[in-house]
Amino acid sequence: MAKLTLKNVYKRYKDNKKGEQNDFAVKSLSLECNDGEFIGILGPSGCGKTTTLRMVAGLEDITDGDVYIGETRVNHLHPKDRHIGLAFEDYALYPPLNVYDNIAFNLRAKKVSEDEIHKEIMKIAPLLKVDDLLESRPMSLSGGQKQRVNIARAIVRRPKLLLLDEPLSHLDGKMRQILRTEIKRLHKEIQCTTIIVTHDQLEAMSLTDKIAIMKDGQLQQFGTPLEVYDNPVNEFVAGFIGEPPMNLMTVKIVKRDGGFLFDFPGSDVQIGVPNRYYPAVKEGMMVRLGVRPMDLLIDDENSKGSEVKVAVFENLGEERRISVRVGEEFLTLITTEEIRYKQGDTIKLEVKAEKTHLFDIHTGNRI
Repeated sequence: MAKLTLKNVYKRYKDNKKGEQNDFAVKSLSLECNDGEFIGILGPSGCGKTTTLRMVAGLEDITDGDVYIGETRVNHLHPKDRHIGLAFEDYALYPPLNVYDNIAFNLRAKKVSEDEIHKEIMKIAPLLKVDDLLESRPMSLSGGQKQRVNIARAIVRRPKLLLLDEPLSHLDGKMRQILRTEIKRLHKEIQCTTIIVTHDQLEAMSLTDKIAIMKDGQLQQFGTPLEVYDNPVNEFVAGFIGEPPMNLMTVKIVKRDGGFLFDFPGSDVQIGVPNRYYPAVKEGMMVRLGVRPMDLLIDDENSKGSEVKVAVFENLGEERRISVRVGEEFLTLITTEEIRYKQGDTIKLEVKAEKTHLFDIHTGNRI
């Protein structure tokens, strides 16, 4: 195992056609992954997450900053000298070779003896559940089996650092769920410091000890899955983490009877502002309000809740998702109650005000 440290790392690509510099793909990225931790780098396409992984692996030059694996600065070390294992999203297996020879390939390139290679493969293959596939060729394997072989090839070298570049992106939903469990189990067994790059927040939330969320090449938040879910630092993180996403809407602060209310423009809906926000708000202020779908409730018809119209009703078996129109905004709520609605039905909506999140309308930062 080894600690991974990124200090103020930048990456900029040249535009070869014009000879000009492009914008930074990664900007001022500082990150620390402790021995044995499982870290997820999460973000939308083009946010710089794979570029970051490739700089750690040595497949991309670093424009500025430093990368350390353990105590060693690796900026100019060849990938083979960084003691890493790397599994790509596209498997990259050698079709003419069977599974055994694919896993053995890197060890043979390092002139490891055949006895030692056999010993290592016999240790790793059962962990990845490919021990019964060693004589098979890649063409006969399923996507999940190919990815298991891909990961086995990466860890057979006993790397200090295991790098996984969207390893589940080509798999169907059921197989993704199975391999998520397998990767989690494998990490605990081999106790290797691991970095996974993904655009799937469910993968990051379920697999990792900490998540680094990126946007436009910059780190937005770094913390445990629970921290980034419960305390997002800005509107982007709030909307990116959670399924279905957090409801985000523009509301106005109004004063009434000595207290403050959130007023939803274009509707009659108003909810109380929690006391913790009082020092930061004032009458007439426009803010972005965030509330997760499970923190919206349906009141009984005799309550004082706000009346809203059902726009979309989805029955997903274990849960029901209901979208309602509030002014010009749509809010989605989740319920597990056995209820049925159709478009146009009226329901009474209650918001758990204490569970709301507030963001600056201009910067997007949490208030």
